[in-house]
Amino acid sequence: MIATLRGASVAHARRAVAEQFRQAGIESPELDARVLIGHALGLDHAGLATAATQQISDLTATQIERFTTRRLAGEPVARIVGQKEFWSLPLTVTPAVLVPRPETEILVELALALIDRDGARTRALRIADLATGSGAILLALLSELPNAYGIGTDIDTEALAVARSNAKQLGFDTRATFLATDYGAALEGSFDLVVSNPPYVASADIPTLAPEVREHDPRHALDGGADGIAAYRAIAADAPRLLKPGGHLVVEIGAGQERAVNGLFAARGLAIAGTRHDLSGIPRALAAIRH
Repeated sequence: MIATLRGASVAHARRAVAEQFRQAGIESPELDARVLIGHALGLDHAGLATAATQQISDLTATQIERFTTRRLAGEPVARIVGQKEFWSLPLTVTPAVLVPRPETEILVELALALIDRDGARTRALRIADLATGSGAILLALLSELPNAYGIGTDIDTEALAVARSNAKQLGFDTRATFLATDYGAALEGSFDLVVSNPPYVASADIPTLAPEVREHDPRHALDGGADGIAAYRAIAADAPRLLKPGGHLVVEIGAGQERAVNGLFAARGLAIAGTRHDLSGIPRALAAIRH
């Protein structure tokens, strides 16, 4: 039962919603309450603090109650507000795309470390982001590489529309284009950097995913085939053609996939150039180089 918030102050509403989330076992109750109430009121964190004693309108109370109901039903906050921050960039998300995950920033970190090792970030670079989704990885890289140009691919035209919108919103639309194709099939080299966070969940494992992922992320962006590594076979097949000599391939991988993906890349003549682990110690980003 959702408690009514009519007549409540902003501060009271935050406490009440956070308590409902806490009782439901939601991992970050205060943060989720703050984001949802801030979205309903059109206020950032500082604005919420300033408005703490203000009474919320009945219309806003109803909206907050609806948001609360959706969150208690397992819908992610990013889905409710239609936005997720990634690499400090505000990105629009819709049902057509994955919600960008914090661990995917590890891929960006590894890619930038390889770029730094080879020269200045200000040099002209060509980047391809395969299965771009919201465009999160490509746009994060463009934010750090001022003279880079990127192309993002995806099989889903609705996802590409989201990526294009994000690029325009962030002012990167002159340096980013987006193409409907399966991974790198329709691309031509030579790229300095190819990146991808492809679907890597084995088909049979999808029912075991957390409800927030299983019920709200697009299945085609999760399903990596029977063994979870179908996408890496396609990427490995395209990479030698797309990468210029000395170019890097950086991908996100799932738990337990490092050895298999390494093998796929090595079989295509790519040398493994580095691995980064997430906070749980799981290999999460893998880099290879074309010599």
